[in-house]
Amino acid sequence: MNPENEIDKTEALEPVETAAANVAEARGGVDGRKRPKWLLPLIAVVCAVVLVVAGVVGWNMYRGAKLAEAKEACATAADGVRSQANEYNALLNGDAADAAAVKAEQVKDAKTVESLGKELKASAPEYEGCVAEDAKGLDAATVKLGEQADWYKTHEQSLSKAVKAVIESKAAKTLETAKTNLTAKLDEASRLLADSDGKVADNATRDALSNAIDAANGLKDGNDPAKIDGARKTVEDAINGVNASVQAKTDADAQAAAAAAQAQAQAQSAYNGGSSYSGGAYGRTEGSTSGSNTYRGTTSGGSGPAAASVPKPNLNGSYGCTEDCYVPPNNLIQH
Repeated sequence: MNPENEIDKTEALEPVETAAANVAEARGGVDGRKRPKWLLPLIAVVCAVVLVVAGVVGWNMYRGAKLAEAKEACATAADGVRSQANEYNALLNGDAADAAAVKAEQVKDAKTVESLGKELKASAPEYEGCVAEDAKGLDAATVKLGEQADWYKTHEQSLSKAVKAVIESKAAKTLETAKTNLTAKLDEASRLLADSDGKVADNATRDALSNAIDAANGLKDGNDPAKIDGARKTVEDAINGVNASVQAKTDADAQAAAAAAQAQAQAQSAYNGGSSYSGGAYGRTEGSTSGSNTYRGTTSGGSGPAAASVPKPNLNGSYGCTEDCYVPPNNLIQH
C-alpha cells in the first residue's frame, strides 16, 4: 500500500466534533457568544410555575365541577324528599285523619284501629336540605335526604295500608249491623202481621206491611248497607202504620162499648121510672089529682102495737100502685 495515498485519505475526512466542543457550543451561540448562567434556572423556575398554575387551574376546575355535580345531586334528592313528604302529609291530614276518628266499637276488627294508632305515632324526619358549602358536605346531605325520602315512602305505604284496613273493617261492621237490624225488624213485622189480623181499622196498612216484608227479604242478603237500612226503615214505617191502625180500632171499639153501656143504662133508668119498693111497702112519688095516698105495711100482717099503728089503706082515693096490685087479705084495688 502506498503511504502517500493513506495520508491523502486522512486529510480528506471531515473533522469529528468532541464532547467538549458540544459543551462549548451550548454555552455560546453559533457566533461563539456565551449564555448567562442564570438562564437555565430561570427557565426551570418558569416551567415549574407554569406547571403549578396549570395544576391549580386544573384542580379548581375539577373541584368546581365536583361541587356543581354535588349541588345538582343534592337538589335532586331534596326534590325527592319534598315529593314523598307531600304525599305522606296529604294522607296523614286527609284519609288518615278521618280513619283516626273511628272508634273500636265501630269496626269489625278492633286491631285495625290499634295498628292505625301506631302508624300515626311515627315521628317524621327533620328536613335539613342542601346547606353544605363543599362537595363533601353536599354528598353527605344527599345521602341523608335519600334516607329521608325512603322513610316517607315506606311510611306512606304502611299508613295507607292501615287506613284502608280501618275503612274496610268499619264498612264490614256497618253492613253487619244493617243486616242484624233488618232481621230483627222483619221478625217484629212478621209477628205483628199475624197478630193484627182483624184488629186494624184499615186493612190497607197490613197490606203495606206485607209488601214491605217481601221487599226487605229480597235485600237482606245484599252487600249495600244503605239499601238494607232503607228497607229496614220502610218496614219500620209499615209497622208503625199497622200499630196506629190497631190503636184506632181499639179506641173505636172502646168508644162503641162505652156508648152501648150508656144507652143501656139510660134504657134501664127509663124502664124503672121513679118507683121504688122497700121492705114490702110501695110508695108513690108521683103526684095525683086526688092527693098522695100511700100504703105502708107488710103482706104478712102482725100483732101488737107495731101492727096496730100501721095505717089502713084508703079505699076511696088513689093508691100508690099504678097498676092492679095485690093487697091482703085478697082485695083487688083498682084505680
